[in-house]
Amino acid sequence: MARNKYPEETINQILTVALNLFIQKGYEQTSVQDIINELGGLTKGAIYHHFKSKEEILQAVTDHLFQGVDDMLSSVRDDKELNGREKLRKISLVSLDNPAQDELASVAPNLLRNPKMLAALIENIIEKAVPIYIQPIIEQGMRDGSIQTDYPRELSEVLMVLTNIWLNPAIIPASPEVVLRKVKLFDEILKGLGLDLFDEQMIQRYEELLRMSAREVSKEN
Repeated sequence: MARNKYPEETINQILTVALNLFIQKGYEQTSVQDIINELGGLTKGAIYHHFKSKEEILQAVTDHLFQGVDDMLSSVRDDKELNGREKLRKISLVSLDNPAQDELASVAPNLLRNPKMLAALIENIIEKAVPIYIQPIIEQGMRDGSIQTDYPRELSEVLMVLTNIWLNPAIIPASPEVVLRKVKLFDEILKGLGLDLFDEQMIQRYEELLRMSAREVSKEN
């Protein structure tokens, strides 16, 4: 690959290659040389011109991966036409329709074997998604009467942890059938809290993503 004279394009190429390697091989098993080998023609010096370490590449990969999610969450949070409960429902819907979900499902990462990436995901949930996006929405719902709770921070964490970790087969391996049972139980729990966030279309979309991931796992085996 010829060296790209546009720094932003070069950075995006590095991040794309690094993400694929981190998912396929694991962060710990991927070296900077592995990344260079996949880029072809880009020198180690060129990579270190943009990133001081592999750890810095991981941070940039994580930021890049969540950029589209952050944009989506902020647009829903700031939508003045919706109440709090409607915003949570919209987040659930658009998250499943995010093209990044198809991309992640198609590579079927095993994050239990990739602790650095798993830690980055959890850190993003607890330190960014919950306090910046989800908790403000729940607090709005408390004010407008659409959400009944005395624990906005805790409910925010529960929603994000259950959705992104407990229901995520890349973290807790399970067949599509088992994960769908979890989704239906989660739906019952939410309805018990007065949060009717799921509908049949969303559950079908969940099933589609799960089966896509399962196909990739079976190919690897």
